[in-house]
Amino acid sequence: MESQKHLKFLIYGKTGMIGGMLGKFCEEKGIPFEYGKARLEDRSQLLSDIIGVNPTHVFNAAGATGTPNADWCEFNKLETIRSNVVGVLNLADVCEEKGVLLLHFGSGCIYDYDSEHPMGSGVGFREEDKSNYAGSFYSKTKGMVEDLLGAYKNICILRVKMPLISDLNHPRNLIKKLLGYEKVVNIRNSMAVLDKLLPMAIEMAKRNKGIWNFTNLGVISRNELLELYKKYVDPSLTWTNFTLKDQRKVLAAARCNNELDSSKLKREFPELLGVKESLIKYVFEPNTKKIWSLNTGQSL
Repeated sequence: MESQKHLKFLIYGKTGMIGGMLGKFCEEKGIPFEYGKARLEDRSQLLSDIIGVNPTHVFNAAGATGTPNADWCEFNKLETIRSNVVGVLNLADVCEEKGVLLLHFGSGCIYDYDSEHPMGSGVGFREEDKSNYAGSFYSKTKGMVEDLLGAYKNICILRVKMPLISDLNHPRNLIKKLLGYEKVVNIRNSMAVLDKLLPMAIEMAKRNKGIWNFTNLGVISRNELLELYKKYVDPSLTWTNFTLKDQRKVLAAARCNNELDSSKLKREFPELLGVKESLIKYVFEPNTKKIWSLNTGQSL
């Protein structure tokens, strides 16, 4: 394994949740890094970045996810293609050419429950399973580019799904999004608690290639998630459910729901927790302590 002093990371996605957190973790661990200046669509600038920075690894956390949500991609298809397909392939190709390992944050939103992976069965989609969902343009681009990236050898793909972090005010945090919705669907999904997973991504860059389901073990529903928020943060919280059919009426594109099999990641990192346990330990309990400190005027 490489020592920290022999590492240098080039990170794309500075303004995003994952890219921003990666920079902070690198600072904490003393790992030299720089953020990429190029847009992924500009191959010549990508080459300039890599030549100028001379990284040992490149992290790609850039891409079009849509603001305020993935419906944006339905109305901005060319921009989505340029970012999620053309740009990613540009970066992969440049990294291959320069012999630099690319760690690409992909998406777990390329699957939907089916007859072989029914909801509640505990049978999750594995890394080698082909995408079975293209019901939204966002998911279509993510599944398409992952398939094409299979031609490259010097790459590690981490599939993130429904990211959660301890910063409850971050606009990209799933919890923050749910609190802003008038109604939510109550379906169990795989989710990723990034406070603990992203440090694993840094370790992953040192030792692995291939595709990885980068989520916590098991699944959790939106109701269970909001119940935890109510228990640990705001006892007055209330919410209303509606069905997938009703949800579809207010969205430009359907959403997928699935369970990803994270057993491969568990074998690599035995400390990986189940999603509910990880949420309590790394998201809700720290926020409970902050609230207690504010209310009592004591420091913890």
